[in-house]
Amino acid sequence: GSSTAYTQSYSDQVEFLCHRDTLLAPPDNGEVTVLQAGRHEFPFTFQLPETLATSFEGKHGSVRYWVKAKLHRPWSTVKKVKKEFTVIEPIDINTPALLAPQAGAKEKLARAWYCNRGQVSVTAKIDRKGYTPGEVIPIFAEIDNCTNRAVVPKAAIIQTQTFVARGTKKQKSSVVTSIVGDAVAAGKREVWHGRALKIPPVGPSILQCRIIQVEYSLKVCVDIPGTSKLLLELPLVIGTIPLHPFGSRTSSVSSQYSLSLDWLSSIPEQPEAPPEYSTVVSSPEAEQSLAPPCRSELGGVLEGPFFAYIQEFRLRPPPLYSEIDPNPPSDAIRPRCMTC
Repeated sequence: GSSTAYTQSYSDQVEFLCHRDTLLAPPDNGEVTVLQAGRHEFPFTFQLPETLATSFEGKHGSVRYWVKAKLHRPWSTVKKVKKEFTVIEPIDINTPALLAPQAGAKEKLARAWYCNRGQVSVTAKIDRKGYTPGEVIPIFAEIDNCTNRAVVPKAAIIQTQTFVARGTKKQKSSVVTSIVGDAVAAGKREVWHGRALKIPPVGPSILQCRIIQVEYSLKVCVDIPGTSKLLLELPLVIGTIPLHPFGSRTSSVSSQYSLSLDWLSSIPEQPEAPPEYSTVVSSPEAEQSLAPPCRSELGGVLEGPFFAYIQEFRLRPPPLYSEIDPNPPSDAIRPRCMTC
């Protein structure tokens, strides 16, 4: 009887980009290219694909990019120089999938020494799934404590790094930032009306790499004395393109309507002059013209947004007015003395 302990290592790699350029090549006739003494520069450019993963340094793996230059000289060793650069994958959170609200609910029966101490439940919701560093996540949560002891709610952003090599998976989780709420007494309920949790400067999510993934989640935790914690997890995606002004509103409108906006180009940049006084229509005609259009006249336009009528109302004449007061004061009324 003897036992032997050993360590099995797993490794894997993925090549995202490999681009080679020859900056100075010898001529085809076999002659040697000679550079005179001094400084010589050879500019070069190349296009990066949009599908590159973000540069990343993890505990068990990394995503790195670099430019390597080689100088070949006759009867001499090859000189090499390498310069690393950073790549940020564009992740636009202004998409329907990342603008969708995230919500969940969980409950747990608190037990200690086979004794039932009651139930703790938590429900939580956030406005959307996608955020960018520096934004504040408003957390809407409700913690119901039906036990006989006080519990403490918490919320945290968790980063999970996943490394995959030859079918074996390794994960590492860390807390990015967290907040602690007030203790909830026995038999009481606590409500968070948009509790703020600010996202610190962190790297974006990496979701499209086969061997390395970086994921984020919002965890709402309730510490229950004498038993394990109650955990509720909501998925997050940390992007690089922030939320557009009225982004959620625009996305919802664009998903419901497919109206062409070509008519906006027909609106003149300078406002037109008001119509002549003699061309102003009479009162009955004005009331009829200002009435809302009927459905038969509009046809299928009612399916589009209301701002399609901006041009129509913009060119209407001004309302009627009279230079003479239609209800002049009566002469029989004696003016009231201000001192009386």
